[in-house]
Formats: sequence, C-alpha cells, structure tokens
Amino acid sequence: MTRTNKNRLVLLLGYVVLITGCLLVLLPLSWMVITSLKSMTDITLSRGLKLFPSGPTLENFVNIWKEYPIATYIKNSAIAVGGSTIFGVVCAALCGYGLSRYEFKGKALLLSFLLVTQMFPAVMKIIPYYKILVSLHLNNTRTGLLIVYASFSIPFCTWMMYGYFKSIPTGLDEAARVDGSSAFHTFYRIIMPIALPGLVATVIYAFLQNWNEYMFASVLMSADEKKTITYAISTMADAYKIQWNYLMCAAMISSVPTLAVFTVMQKYLIAGMTAGAVKE
Repeated sequence: MTRTNKNRLVLLLGYVVLITGCLLVLLPLSWMVITSLKSMTDITLSRGLKLFPSGPTLENFVNIWKEYPIATYIKNSAIAVGGSTIFGVVCAALCGYGLSRYEFKGKALLLSFLLVTQMFPAVMKIIPYYKILVSLHLNNTRTGLLIVYASFSIPFCTWMMYGYFKSIPTGLDEAARVDGSSAFHTFYRIIMPIALPGLVATVIYAFLQNWNEYMFASVLMSADEKKTITYAISTMADAYKIQWNYLMCAAMISSVPTLAVFTVMQKYLIAGMTAGAVKE
C-alpha cells in the first residue's frame, strides 16, 4: 500500500468515526422530535423506532401549554438562571482580573481552594445549602435558587476568566496607569473589550450548567408555581401513566434556549474555553 493510499484510508476511517459519533449523538434528539409529533395511540401501537410518525401533529404542543403552566416554569428558570449567570460572571470577572494582575500572600492557596470546591459531589452540598436557605428564609424562593446557582458558577468561571486575563499583556494596564486611568476604568474600558471572547464563553458555561440543573431545583423548590422547567418535566410522569409525547414536547421547549445560545455563541465558547484552560 502506497503512502498516499494509506493516508486516504486513515482519512476515510476518520470520517466514518466522526459520522458514526454524530449519528449516535443525534439519535436521542431525533427520537425526541419524532415522539413529540406522535399521538399516544401511535406511540403505544407502534413497534420499534419508526422514522416518521403515521400522523404527525402539533396538537401536543398546544395541549401541554394548556394543561401545564409551561410559561411559569420557563419564567422561573429564566429568573434563577439568568440572574445567577449575570451575578456569577460579574464576580468571576472581577476576581479573575484581580488574581491575574495582583500578587499577594495566599494567592496560590486561594486558586487551589477554588478548584477544591469543584471536587465535592453535588449531593454532599444539598443539606448544607438547604439549612442555610431555611435560616435565611429563602427556601422555596427563586432568589434562594439564584444564589445557589451563582455559587456553583463563580469558582470555575473565576478560573476561566483568570486564564483568559493571563493571556492579555500587562503592558496595557501599565500604559493605562501612565495615562492616569484608574484600576476599574482600565478593567472596564480597556481589558474587558479584549477579553470579550472569554467573557462570552464564561457566560455560556454558567448558563448551560445552571439551566440543565435538576437535583437542587427538585429539593429547594417544592411549590408547583416555583418549579423550574427541568424539574417540572420530571413531575409530568406519574405512577400510572406517562404521556411520552407531552414529555418530549416539554423537553423540546426546554432545549430551545440552550440550543439557541450555543448556536449563536459557539465560536466564542471554543476560543474562550481554550484560552481559559491554559495555566501559567
């Protein structure tokens, strides 16, 4: 086998692996879309995985919107996730900039501590978080869930912003100080525009992490009118009947914000996470 043919074979095998991987990833999504367009009769009587439903319908989306307060669930998720993302990313940007530009005792220990907080499984944190929120009278409130989600995001987002700020030359800060710029003005007007890809990547990471969170929402938000969309989907199935078409409709509605955000900001996410992963 010549070298050219060998390279072509390797390239062909690579494409086969990539296409197979894409199909495996798209299969659950395709099944979700197909099931959301089926009636319950079509689902229960069909055998195997049919590529197309026999009678596709959009009535499932209309019915689920009428029977369940989907708009309220999405609103709860948007408030908790949106607020925690903004608050967490602002804190992470300030902390990351300070850690990247200033030297002080205990800096290395602080950076290590931020990573240590990510090593504990989430189930270990539920009881402490619950007791803290109860003592503050914030249990079963969107504000309490917002604070919890923000605390999830800040440590790793700080590391992401720290890595990105480290890649920006400190000469820009020094030149700004010579021109009489304050530290905050330098951060806001000069450094942040340059760090925009890293900031966008951090926003996307925090948003995706918190939007898909289920365990804490199910424990901390017991009232029906306070449920998030991810928790509400799990409660749509009872012990006697599961409306698979309704569940898939709700899952599709829940997936729209994450797919939209990721599609629009994908290039910033890849560039920012790559830069934030470099440790100097």
